[in-house]
Order: sequence, then structure tokens, then C-alpha cells
Amino acid sequence: MLDLFFLAFALAFFGAGMRKPFLFVLAYTWLDIVAPQRIVDWGLISHIPISLIAFVGAFGLWFVADDKRDLRFSMRQAILLALLAYCFVTTQTADFPVAAQEKWSWVWKALVFAIFLPLTLRTRLRIEAMALIMVLSAGVIIIGGGIKTLASGGGGYGGLSLLVNDNTGLYEGSTLSMVAVAILPLIVWLVRHGTVFPADWKVRLFAVALGFACLLIPVGTQTRTGLLCIILLLVLSLRTVRHRFAYVALIAAAGAIAIPMLPASYKERMSSIENHQADQSASTRIAVWKWTIKYAEQHPFGGGFEAYRQNRLSFDTVEKDRDGSNVEIEKDKIVDKGRAYHSAYFEMLGEQGYPGLALWLLLQALGITQMEVLRRRFRRDPPQGMEWLAPLANALQQAQFVYLLGSLFVGIAFQPFCYMLIGLQISLWAYAKRIAIARPPRIVARSRRARPPTSAPALQS
Repeated sequence: MLDLFFLAFALAFFGAGMRKPFLFVLAYTWLDIVAPQRIVDWGLISHIPISLIAFVGAFGLWFVADDKRDLRFSMRQAILLALLAYCFVTTQTADFPVAAQEKWSWVWKALVFAIFLPLTLRTRLRIEAMALIMVLSAGVIIIGGGIKTLASGGGGYGGLSLLVNDNTGLYEGSTLSMVAVAILPLIVWLVRHGTVFPADWKVRLFAVALGFACLLIPVGTQTRTGLLCIILLLVLSLRTVRHRFAYVALIAAAGAIAIPMLPASYKERMSSIENHQADQSASTRIAVWKWTIKYAEQHPFGGGFEAYRQNRLSFDTVEKDRDGSNVEIEKDKIVDKGRAYHSAYFEMLGEQGYPGLALWLLLQALGITQMEVLRRRFRRDPPQGMEWLAPLANALQQAQFVYLLGSLFVGIAFQPFCYMLIGLQISLWAYAKRIAIARPPRIVARSRRARPPTSAPALQS
């Protein structure tokens, strides 16, 4: 039954896309995030390449029928294209050719789709629709996980039962926790400025419930990454809230109420942040990072996808046992091999070398800078009808900061959802440039003192 529902939903999306080609973009976004083929791996939908159909439909119908006036290729799109080409080259010379080709089979789609999005997200409605579909698609996974966390306290890392019993991709605990926190600013923006679903009491109630589910995901998955991302987002929010002292007091009160209600297993896992040497998972990550740095010194251009499979690790875990004033230190020797990077930064360094890491960091830095430029220019006295732009730039910037922190501890350098966020950022930047050029400054009477124009000036590339 679930198989038929997903298939009918996809076909309805495709049918609507034949009249409105842009809907194929939204259909591919939904399919890529939810991955219904993985949810029902035995039904009819798993034997139909619906994701490929949506991908080809999005590109093909845009090329045939969509508006292409004033198309511009931005610097960040050029960086994405350079990263795509560089990854293709390293894949051909990878240390593990078969495994590298398997990862390349989905990485190139994520990069190409991010390059393509700014070409089609040319209006406010399309930008909003893309943000909405991303939030709702992630919400399909998050809501179920939140309900199960409330019912059972969560299953621990890798144990929370989601739509797919596979701890990979967006269904991996730390990745899902990061994404759940990253979309919180977008949820707030959609409620305040969304036009697809005007904010009545039903929309607000759903947004509150979805936001609460997002906060429950780090508890249910028991990921330390999620906790750190929540703390970062709370700090970032201080910049935009009106009543900061009241906001801090409210957060403190909510924390005081929530902490006693958290599962004991969650509190125990979070306490390991203070003593990483006693936690084998944290110690393994540090050992892998040290190995990656040494590997990059000998292979500055990287070893291609999955190069971590050749690592050999040896490290000690140190645990302190206190008995009154006496402290007993216990050391264990750990030998391991083939451990993943557990960090997007070291993933890029090990697989794509220093050139790939430089391109990736430049892509992130430009995103933060461009969103800050938009936030500042459209924050005060924006042109009429553009009041939504600065808050969206702020939400996308906050989401990127959350990603950059979360990716420090998770190997998600090529996570498709994160490249959709990048595509949204580039689209918003291009939209603001078109609007700034299309709206000339107002002429001020000579007898009056000159004042800065209310419309935004042309933005630099």
C-alpha cells in the first residue's frame, strides 16, 4: 500500500510538471531527500527509475520551455563546476577505483543539481517553493523520528527507527540531526514570510510541531553533533532577536525544564564531550584526522573517493576512575583500520587533496559573505515587496553555519541536501542582483538633502 501511495504521489508530481515544468525540480528534490525507493525496496516503485525521470525532466523541460532571459553564471557556480571537474579527475586515478565510482555516481548529481538550481529559481515564488519542499521533505523523516523519540526516548545512535533502517545518507543519525537543526531558521522564515501557505493558526501550529520534532531528533539519535548545532543556532539567533535578555531567560527556563526529562542514556553520551580520550568513537576520529594529514602530505592531490579504506590506526583510550581523592587511570590500546573520516573537512583533504579542500572552503566562505551582504543591504528600508529577502538570507546563512559546525564531526562534504542549500543561496544572490539592476534609484529633489536610494544598489559578483 505504501508503495502505491509513493508511486501515485510521484506520478501526480510528474503529471503536474508537464504543465508547469518547474515542478519537476521540486519532484526531484522530494525524491532525493525522502528516497521512497529505499523505503519500499520490494515494491513497484523500487523498479522504476523515478529519480532519474525527475532529474532528466527538470533539465530537459527547463531547456525546452523555461524562461532564460538575463541568465548569469555566478562565481560560486564556477567553483562548483571546477569542483565537479576536479572530482571527476581524482575518481579516474582513485586508490580504490570501484568504490570511488560508486560514490561518484551520486556526487556528480548533487553538484550538477546545485549548479542548475540558480538557472531555474528566478522568482520569489520558485525560491520559496524550493525552500518549502526541502523543509517538508526533511520533515517526512523528522516527524516520524520525533514521534518515536517522544514515545520511547529514542533508540540511541544508529538505533532510532526511521523510515529506512539504514544508517547512511540523510538517515544517518548525525547527518539528520544537523539537517534538523539547520532547517529551523527556514521554518521560521516560511511562517513569517511564506506566501504558498499563508500563516494562519494551522500553519503556525504545524510549524511549531515540526520545530519541536527537529529539536527531538538529536535526543532520539543521541548525537553530540546535534547538541552542538543547537547551541550554535541559539547563539546565532541572538543577533536578530529583538529582546535578547528575555530570549536568553526563556532559553534558560526551557533548558531547566527539559534537562531533567532527557533520557539517562542521552545525558551519559553527552557527558563524553568533556573527555574524548575515554570515548573510543571520539578517539578514533582524532586518530583518523591525524592519519589524513600525514596522507595528504604524501598525496597533496588526494586519493579519490573512499581513500580512507587504507588507513591503519593505533591509539590509546584513557579513562579516569575517581574514588574519593584517589584517581585511577586506565589505558586501553586500540588497533583499527579502514575507518571513515568523520569530518567533511578531512574528507575533502583525504579524497580531493589541498586543491579540492580549497575549492570547498572558498565555496562556503563566499556563501557566508554573500548572505551577509544581502542581509545588511535589505535589512533596513528595503524596497517595497522585498521585506522577505534579508530574513531569508539570514536563515540560509544560519543554516550554513550549522552545516559547517556539524560537518566538522560528520563526513558530509557531498551531502546533496547541503548542496541544495548552496543552490538556494546562489539563486537568492542572483535574484537580488536582477532586482537591484531592474529598479533604478529614485530621483531626489535638488532642493532637498540627498538621501541614499531606497532600492538596493547593484551587487558585485
